[in-house]
Amino acid sequence: MSLTDTAIRNAKPKEKQYKLTDGKGMYVLVKQAGKYFRLDYRFGGKRKTLALGVYPNVTLKEAREKRDEARKLITNGVDPAQMRKVTKLMHAEQTANNFEAVAREWFANRSSNWAKSHAKKIIRRFELYLFPWLGSRPIAEITPPELLSVLRRIESQGILETSHRVKQTSGQVFRYAIATGRVERDPSADLRGALAPVKRRRMATITEPTKIGELLRAIDGYEGTPTAKCALCLAPLVFVRPGELRQAEWEEIDLDNSEWRIPAEKMKMKDPHIVPLSKQAVAILNEIHPITGQGRYVFPSVRTKLRPMSNNTILAALRRMGYAKDEMSGHGFRAMASTILHEQGWPSDIIERQLAHAERNSIKAAYNYAQHLPERRKMMQAWADYLDTLKSGGKIMSLFQTAKGE
Repeated sequence: MSLTDTAIRNAKPKEKQYKLTDGKGMYVLVKQAGKYFRLDYRFGGKRKTLALGVYPNVTLKEAREKRDEARKLITNGVDPAQMRKVTKLMHAEQTANNFEAVAREWFANRSSNWAKSHAKKIIRRFELYLFPWLGSRPIAEITPPELLSVLRRIESQGILETSHRVKQTSGQVFRYAIATGRVERDPSADLRGALAPVKRRRMATITEPTKIGELLRAIDGYEGTPTAKCALCLAPLVFVRPGELRQAEWEEIDLDNSEWRIPAEKMKMKDPHIVPLSKQAVAILNEIHPITGQGRYVFPSVRTKLRPMSNNTILAALRRMGYAKDEMSGHGFRAMASTILHEQGWPSDIIERQLAHAERNSIKAAYNYAQHLPERRKMMQAWADYLDTLKSGGKIMSLFQTAKGE
């Protein structure tokens, strides 16, 4: 007699497992752990058993359909258990070569050399913009128009720069797939010029001497926390990137030799960097040392000394002082120094070295962190003295000519 759903549902487990037969070799195996559809059959003179699913995830009707499909295979001389193994292997191979699997493999291969914040940003872009539409697709089957349609979705959100970055990163994945034998060509290469161009935004900064003086006086009068104020005071003197400033550690700073050595892993270009400290910068660090010098970070978070201050601290302070986002930014101190130093006649290679704009195609890039150091020391002290002049409202002179005349 055939089984019914009610009979299966009401079947209670016993001390020993038992069967409820349905017909044509199919039955339900009732165990303490659950109820399992099974099919017993003979193939090649051997008795075999095929799992058809677990009740109630698989219904009685679905189990019978699976049984009938299996019996058709047997009639045609195909072992359903072997067929299932082959199908699983094919699926596993396809899954291993789908876009998401290859992208995550590429990411694992590359991200160990990245800063955590950068790695998090990259994988987040994949998860937001690529995996939902291309993740399950075999990477070898993805065409240029298909990739373009995904990038167009990003464009439609008005984030053009992100669309270009996603295209660039996806191209790196396809090239990795070429190197590992998964695909023969990179479809992103065919999309050159297909995306709307990005309008490069000028870094919000102040380069007019009188306005720089006003900014420096505003910083002197800032009434925030001592940590935030010292970070603000130091930012114009060292013109490092905001992330490098906020993550400064006391063990990196040699006050006796007026030097800050930033390790490679903290730098955008992944090269170690030396920041010569002017007398004014050393004075600021001496001022903050009694407050934070017993901990790891020069500028710790207000919540815990175990972490550096927030990446919004400098930005928030500028806003509190009345500087809008299109007037001044945390990165603006770098642009300010670069612009004026170039205008004042300092050699470009000295300025660029101090900005840590290393040539990435240079074999010597990792060893050039001390390049032009004597000249950079002179430039950084001249720059600090020039800023003092602007802050005091005194006569503005060429800081390069002043330094040369020493």
